[in-house]
Amino acid sequence: MARVVVDVMPKPEILDPQGQAVANALPRLGFDGVETVRQGKHFELEVADDVDDATLAKIAETFLANPVIEDWVVRRVEA
Repeated sequence: MARVVVDVMPKPEILDPQGQAVANALPRLGFDGVETVRQGKHFELEVADDVDDATLAKIAETFLANPVIEDWVVRRVEA
């Protein structure tokens, strides 16, 4: 089995209201110095060793992310 991580983030040109809400709340909670926050999604998949990178990319593109508004990175990690 292999462990795969897929990180999905809004594209830079896309407004991120959740990230803005977090950034606005931090100073009120006593956390100063944070200028911006972008909120995304983090997926961890355990896949068979024979699942290739092209298949993983297709999973990310068609199911885990919306390619119109999100970018994603797929990487294999130590199990």
